[in-house]
Amino acid sequence: MNVHDDAPPSSDRTTGSPANRGHPPWQVRAAGTVLGCLSGVLALLYFAGVGLVLGPLLLRSRTREPALVRVEAGARRLVVLERRRRFSYFQDHYPPRAVNRAQTLRYLALHGGTGLAGSIMLTLLFLGCVLAGALLAGVVQGGFGLGELLLQILLGSVLLLLNLQGLVTLAEADAGLARMYFGPSERELLTRRIEQLASSRAAVVHAVDAERRRIERDLHDGVQQRLVAMGMLLGRARRGRDPAQADALLAQAHREAQEVITELREVTWRVYPTALDSLGLEEALGGVAERCGIPLRLDFAVDRPLPGPVEIAAYFVVSEAVTNAAKHARATELEVGVLQQGPVLRVFVRDDGVGGAQPDGSGLTGLRSRVAALDGEFAVSSPPGGPTIVEAELPCG
Repeated sequence: MNVHDDAPPSSDRTTGSPANRGHPPWQVRAAGTVLGCLSGVLALLYFAGVGLVLGPLLLRSRTREPALVRVEAGARRLVVLERRRRFSYFQDHYPPRAVNRAQTLRYLALHGGTGLAGSIMLTLLFLGCVLAGALLAGVVQGGFGLGELLLQILLGSVLLLLNLQGLVTLAEADAGLARMYFGPSERELLTRRIEQLASSRAAVVHAVDAERRRIERDLHDGVQQRLVAMGMLLGRARRGRDPAQADALLAQAHREAQEVITELREVTWRVYPTALDSLGLEEALGGVAERCGIPLRLDFAVDRPLPGPVEIAAYFVVSEAVTNAAKHARATELEVGVLQQGPVLRVFVRDDGVGGAQPDGSGLTGLRSRVAALDGEFAVSSPPGGPTIVEAELPCG
């Protein structure tokens, strides 16, 4: 029978492996290790108890299956407690996973073995502390010579080191056992990674094609039309006989030329912002703020150089989100943040517009694909009435 283990309240259901979102203090992890030793002994006591109570039923073919169902039910309760212990004391997040009866009982039996060995080592550690106290009392009373004292200290230090090393090894074995049982297998992880890379590659190809089509449309409907209009104005000015009318047509053509240059610059910046190479990400985003017709506040906090692909992705996230807000959101204020938080670059754009942005729109879909290609995370929150928040997390390693 395959069932899903109950996940702890805040388990991470989006990843295929444990995501250690925090590193608990060693005191917390030590307490979790001690509780793991005790829960392992409890597991062995459970097996011993059900063996005594249900043993006769397990030996008979008629009653074996109902008895096994009861054994499994109790074992799964203990396994749920183990998941909660790993989550509470080690911040291990495991996705739900289908397991059968044999796997459940096998895990509990192996955990019982590691728990029993750990309990023995904890008992020896406690006895060692008692003997150390007795040794200290003997030193105070003058019952030990210097040579005997040094020998006792050396012997006690070696035993203490071996004991602690054994506890650490058992704790690592228990963690590996939990990963093997609660987490996906290496084959499952590899399969998911291949699927993710294939999906990301297809999304990037689609996004590049969509961006190419948009650039072609901007050139055809914008720059090309303005150039045609400017050529017509210059032709009318050249054929005209009235100098005043020719001057007005030339002035209009000059304005069209300036607008063409501005629009062409915007199109080229969508292809690749050359300011990233010469000025850096902060100055390039400053250019976005200058071209934006809405008041924009930029919070830039990056304390070390960023990889080139990360800079490009961060720039396009900000540029696209700002452009969408200026065109569609009817916003009056924009807030942009580019913050380095450890190995992750967090980028967000917040506007006070009307909201209702479609996360599956072509522009935002392209951004999501660009971020996913770098193994980043992309999210859009845009409830009706606003605010709209576009956020991306890009790994910098």
